[in-house]
Amino acid sequence: MLILMKSDASDADIEAVCGRVRELGYTPHLIPGATRVAIGITGNQGAIDPDLFARFPAIAEAVPVSRPFKLVSREVKPDDTVIKVGGAVFGGGTFGVMAGPCAVEGREQLLATARAVRAAGAHVLRGGAYKPRTSPYSFQGLKEEGLELLAEARAATGLPVITEVVDTRDVDLVAEKADILQVGARNMQNFALLEAVGHAGRPVMLKRGLSATIQEFLMAAEYIVSKGNYQVILCERGIRTFETMTRNTLDLGSIPLIKRLTHLPIIIDPSHGTGDYRSVPALARAAVAVGADGLMVEVHPDPAHALSDGPQSLTPARFEALMESVRAIAAVVGMKM
Repeated sequence: MLILMKSDASDADIEAVCGRVRELGYTPHLIPGATRVAIGITGNQGAIDPDLFARFPAIAEAVPVSRPFKLVSREVKPDDTVIKVGGAVFGGGTFGVMAGPCAVEGREQLLATARAVRAAGAHVLRGGAYKPRTSPYSFQGLKEEGLELLAEARAATGLPVITEVVDTRDVDLVAEKADILQVGARNMQNFALLEAVGHAGRPVMLKRGLSATIQEFLMAAEYIVSKGNYQVILCERGIRTFETMTRNTLDLGSIPLIKRLTHLPIIIDPSHGTGDYRSVPALARAAVAVGADGLMVEVHPDPAHALSDGPQSLTPARFEALMESVRAIAAVVGMKM
């Protein structure tokens, strides 16, 4: 159930309703809106009788919520969640771009890429310090050293930093250094990790799992939001299908559907969506056209010698050209950058 408070409801009114929710054995979740506060209720196994809250004059309306993903649903919060990190904005009609190397390989590589993507107009620097790889023999990242280099790149460029966290034991450490925590596709249903980043006090970018349905994707986001963290960015990065000629199948059709279902911003990762740098610009342009709230693009100064995902990485020059075309399409569809 969703309880909509009146616009003039006081803090005491809101707490009184929350107290009643707890008294009934459920959990209240405050959901701030543009003009009034809503209270989402979870923990119930069936429908809740609205008459249980009839004695509270500060309640405007009690609305049943039909979706299993309650707190991330537009039934609960009709207006877009807008996430601001430094100068970057995602959601609410503003398009943001995350760019950088798949993996942090060293100081020179990271700083060169960071300066290049900033000059081209990127809003967030991406870079993997911890790299979950299919093979145990592949490069696993520089770990803590990589985090320090990301912090140095942020200081040098002013770009906020996003990096992946792969283990609950590392959440606090990564949160100290990064502005946005990334939960990768392989960990989309690592529920302990989802709960940990929900408590971390940092925005979270959640990638869709390799074979996850849209409902499973949104339920994973619900885990994070249910712990009080509404600063969640969703990322469509392609799913595994029968096709073998692309790395993944980028589900562009999911974007307008997801935007109808949830108030959370959704961005697209065209690098993993195809696995081939030659297809990345076309998919990036398509992402803007179908209404995505942003992009995550892999950029490397020397893709041929990258330690991770070189074939799908753009050179700085190619990224600059991509940004020019993205800006043009964003203007046509009414998105701000």
